[in-house]
Amino acid sequence: MLRALAVDDERPSLEELLYLLHADPRIGSVEGAGDATEALRRITRALESGPQGPEAVDVVFLDVQMPGLDGLEMARLLTGFARPPLVVFVTAHEDFAVRAFDLKAVDYVLKPVRKERLAEAVRRVAELRDAAPRIPVHEPDPDHLPVELGGVTRFVAVDDITHVEAQGDYARLHTGRGSHLVRIPLSTLEDRWRSRGFVRIHRRHLVALRHIGELRLDAGAVSVLVGGEELQVSRRHARELRDLLMRRV
Repeated sequence: MLRALAVDDERPSLEELLYLLHADPRIGSVEGAGDATEALRRITRALESGPQGPEAVDVVFLDVQMPGLDGLEMARLLTGFARPPLVVFVTAHEDFAVRAFDLKAVDYVLKPVRKERLAEAVRRVAELRDAAPRIPVHEPDPDHLPVELGGVTRFVAVDDITHVEAQGDYARLHTGRGSHLVRIPLSTLEDRWRSRGFVRIHRRHLVALRHIGELRLDAGAVSVLVGGEELQVSRRHARELRDLLMRRV
């Protein structure tokens, strides 16, 4: 059963596409998104969930012309992911077909969408998904976090991370050798790494207690020195941080 995501900024077109996909017995679940930004957030959760996870997405049915980030630009972004979902373009415009297939699209369906034509696209997706080599499912490594850089996946040791900085729906991991941007909210890492000695000191920062070199007090303001960088501690987190540091001592 395929897990699908339909993306279209025109609500009537999106609802029609969702209706047709729901009616196909090969589609196990389908969600809708009104723009590429919303869709990328959903796909990010899918990648974090893993290929067999509850948030996984097998295929994206994608409109081409949308405000902001258009469908072709979104598909180009997906090609840089380690395990991107398959892409089927669904559009009223014939002009973009060549560019779409250059981006490894599975199919290019023209609007108004006919049930039979969409069924053919679903068949192609199902064949490709079933023909793909099965990737063994392993438990996530709690000691390392995968990061993507230029199409290459590297594994950062959690013990090497000095602090984490929130950047919207992303988080920047800081180590002694540089930084890496990952598609994980700071709140998720806070929950995941609390038992490993990471503590929230500010709405934007999560720090590893073992990497705190100094605790500074200046006219009531609190800051910490982490990996050579001074970070402010918010009032609401200052008492908890001092208590944790004292217990470690």
